[in-house]
Amino acid sequence: MAKIRMKTTLGSTTEQVFSSFLAAAAARGVKEKTLDTYKQHFRSISKRLTTSLPIKDLSKEDLDNMIFQMRSEQLSERSINSYTRTLKVFLSWCNEECYTTLNIKLYKASEAVKETYTDEELLILLKKPLASCSFCEYRNWVIINFLLNSGCRAGAVLNILDQDVDLSIKQVMFRHTK
Repeated sequence: MAKIRMKTTLGSTTEQVFSSFLAAAAARGVKEKTLDTYKQHFRSISKRLTTSLPIKDLSKEDLDNMIFQMRSEQLSERSINSYTRTLKVFLSWCNEECYTTLNIKLYKASEAVKETYTDEELLILLKKPLASCSFCEYRNWVIINFLLNSGCRAGAVLNILDQDVDLSIKQVMFRHTK
């Protein structure tokens, strides 16, 4: 079995290594929004995990205690899942870079079942408003129908510009997609 060779910067704190991780992620072309999410998650994680210690001293027990503290503070399951997802990406990079061999399992969040519209509610939403309706009512009706017919996300609709709409060929160009 091959011996794992750790980085020579074994005294590097978790904070310092996270900064290196962010720089490497930016160099790989990770989107700025994702980097911002990583930073925000790391700030939240740092409230419950001592990140000023060397990364080599980070243990599974520390990670378990962090999750336990998050649960004790009654953070939502989805938040805890997001934080562990960020930690998993970070620790995987640390493993590749030989900073540590530590890893974390994703926190399992229960699926929140969203309440759907009833048939009556859908009929009301989809009913074309009268000509005397307000601008807001008509705009909302157009947006609902556009979302239903195009299958795009709300963020894509928010970013549509006038020049993105070509009525002559009945086409809309999406500048913002996930």
